[in-house]
Amino acid sequence: MDFLETHDVMRLNAAQGWLGLGNHLEANEELEKITPAMRSHPDVLEVRYEIYAKAKRWEACVDIAAAIIKLAPDRPDAWINRSFALHELKRTQEAFDNLLPVADKFPKVWRIPYNLACYCAQLGRLDECQAWFKKAMAVDEQTVQRVALDDPDLKPLWDSMSTTVWKHTA
Repeated sequence: MDFLETHDVMRLNAAQGWLGLGNHLEANEELEKITPAMRSHPDVLEVRYEIYAKAKRWEACVDIAAAIIKLAPDRPDAWINRSFALHELKRTQEAFDNLLPVADKFPKVWRIPYNLACYCAQLGRLDECQAWFKKAMAVDEQTVQRVALDDPDLKPLWDSMSTTVWKHTA
């Protein structure tokens, strides 16, 4: 894989800075100034994904993440991002099916079992959801707890647990 030239790295950093400031339009302008041959570099595509995600252009996000997977299959975020975009398009089963094959490939990435848990919750597969959630907790308990509390995708899991607790205490 080719390395980005210094001027392209500066543009990429500027785009990331604009994203950090919440301005995906300026970020996109910076990416457009990158050498055309380098716009398909995985580092550039990752920022492009973030820009399109901010704009909620999920179909494009699926395509961008798929391109990153093809160029750099060892980047777990590409797999996670493609499935997230599919989920946002209400293609949750497809999101699950695309992420599942890499769960064992990246065992230290908590976001993979976590997202699989979310997809299972949304698909009504709560036992499977709990199993994936436990795997995510085993990787990074503090982060998973913090993120999970406010995640609407896990609401079916929390609802089922409160119903179970209520039934056992009543």
